[in-house]
Parts: sequence; C-alpha cells; structure tokens
Amino acid sequence: MLFTTPELDEKECRAISDIEDLRRRLSYRLRQPRRWHDLLRRMARARAVQGSNSIEGYYAPLDDVLAISDDAEPLDAGEETRQALRGYRDAMTYVLQIADDPDPTYSEHLLRGLHFMMISYDLAARPGQWRIGDIFVRDDAQEVVIYQGPDVDEVPTLIGELVEALNDSTQAQPPLVRAAMAHLNLVMIHPFRDGNGRMARCLQTLVLARDGLGDPVFGSLEEYLGANTQSYYDVLGSVGGGSWQPDRDARPWIRFVLTAHLRQGRIELRRVREAERLWDELERISAELSLPERSLNALTMAANGLRVRNATYRAASEELSGGAASRDLRRLVDVELFVPQGEKRGRFYRAAPRLRAIREKIIAARDPVEIADPFA
Repeated sequence: MLFTTPELDEKECRAISDIEDLRRRLSYRLRQPRRWHDLLRRMARARAVQGSNSIEGYYAPLDDVLAISDDAEPLDAGEETRQALRGYRDAMTYVLQIADDPDPTYSEHLLRGLHFMMISYDLAARPGQWRIGDIFVRDDAQEVVIYQGPDVDEVPTLIGELVEALNDSTQAQPPLVRAAMAHLNLVMIHPFRDGNGRMARCLQTLVLARDGLGDPVFGSLEEYLGANTQSYYDVLGSVGGGSWQPDRDARPWIRFVLTAHLRQGRIELRRVREAERLWDELERISAELSLPERSLNALTMAANGLRVRNATYRAASEELSGGAASRDLRRLVDVELFVPQGEKRGRFYRAAPRLRAIREKIIAARDPVEIADPFA
C-alpha cells in the first residue's frame, strides 16, 4: 500500500488552475525564440541542481554550478561537492532528454539508473541498487531518529506499486498532484542507502516533464525546496509520522507542493520579464560601444551577479574559441563594464559599477512576488 491522493477540494483546484495560468503565461513569454532564452534556461537548470544538492549539504555558488554543468573547473566547490553536482546534472540531463520519449514507461530500471547517475561517485552508497538493511533518518543536531523507512523486504514490492501507479494512464489526477505523490512515496519508501531525497525530487521533475507542463526546466521545484529546506523537512515529517505509515493524510504535502509551484512560478515569470528588459538595455549599450553581439551573454551573466570565466563565456556562445573569448573579455574591461580578478587559470570577471547599476535599476522597479498562503 502506498500513500493515496486525497480528493482535491475547492482551494486545491483553484491553486492548480492558478499554476496552470502561470505556466501558460510563461510559455507565451518564451514562445518567440530570443537569443537570451538559452542562457535563461541554463541558469534555471543550474539553480535546480544547486537547490537539490544544497539540501544534502553540497553547496556551491551558482557560477560554480554553471561551470560544472559545462564541464569546466569551478572556482570554489570542493571535490565531493563537484562529484555530487555532476551526478545530479547527469541525471537531470537524462530526465530532460527522455521527457518527450514516445514510450514514456516508468520502471525499476529507470529509477535505479537515475540513482546510479547521481551517486556513482560513492560506491559505498550502492549506486543503482536497493538498500540491504533497515534505514533511519537522523537529526544530527538533536541526535534523534526522525524517520524509519519500511522493512527492507518490503522495498521491491513497494517500488513495484509505485511504478505501476506511475504507468497507470487511467488515473485522473492532475499532473502536479501525480508528480507530488511520486515524490512523497519514493522519499517515504527510502529504497536506497543514500540519495533518496535527490531521487524523489528528480522523479517529481520527470513526471512533470512527461506530462507536458510547459518547459520542464522552469517546472521543477528544486530551487524552491533548497531555499525552504526546513519547511520541506517539516511537512515531510508531519505527513510521515516518524515511520512508514501510508494510511496517513497526504493533504498537507499536496498543499505544500502547490504553494511551492505558485511561488516558484511567479518568481520565474518575473525573471523572464526582467531578463528581457536587461537584454534590451545591454543591446543598447553594446551597440553604443561597438561591442561584438556575442558578448551580450557575458554581460548578462555578470549583470546577474555571476563571475564570468573564459570557459563559461564560451559555453554560452556557440563556436567561440578561447582566444576570441579572451579578446572579448579584455574589451569589456577596457570599456569599464568588467572588473578582472584573479590570475591565469583562476581569473574571472565581475560586473563593474556601470553594469551593476543597470541590473539594480531593474530590481528597484520590480513588483514584489506574491507569497501569500493560498490555503490560509
């Protein structure tokens, strides 16, 4: 038996309708391809990788996550963090690749394969294999066990039920709810020795992507959950009740997820609007200073507070050689838009005051994101 989906009430249905409206508006803003859309997607994907791993204690600044995503050397992230980020990047890349698979069948092999991609750097965690013993989730700060997973002998059967539920096309649940329940059941089954939270979040993104909810990069909740980790843990703890009890009410979890989608969707919509205004302003300055058009990617990254390196600039601009990238970056220093820092392989560039002022002006004019609880 798995956790079952509660019958949705009027408030939950209204929240789903509001989320779908946000998705339509976001899709409309991205419908006409613009040069800055790809960079926006890369940053959204990096935030997802960053958010999910930060929950597990693997934190790196966004520009380091972008560097790792581009197979470049990060500036600050330690080796274990790099490996964890690369693993999640690989799993997310695979999820996005198979989102439109004509045979969208879920299977135990798919779950185990995703887990292997994430955790293969740590063979002691048994990547791609079910756990072989009981499992306990501890609160190390308080030195107490806060959750005990089901008996190890139940894991194969429970995973079979989860896969069967995911493949049941007769279910009338909204995709947002199906994805949330997949997340809840996987994390409560806790089928792996390690990486269960990352796997549950990745599975939720896969279900959303396969159900066609707009651009899957902007549909994931990893960033929100990374920024609201304690609330995330609190609701899972409340619903879980300390041990495997699938007869408990999943409604608090469903409401938490819907609230998260609303808030994250509003943030993404605001980002798209601001990215458009920023790009237009940077185009004007670029023309004024006779800068190469490709340098707009570097300017956008720096204006958003990222450290720009030769490698990450090249990754954002197709068919750009290392020498050409270096010349562009020096030119941006000469016109006082970039400030260089570091030496040789460790050199990077930050936004100079003129460039920062453009972004700050856009931020000052923004409307606040609505964070009201739709279920209050």
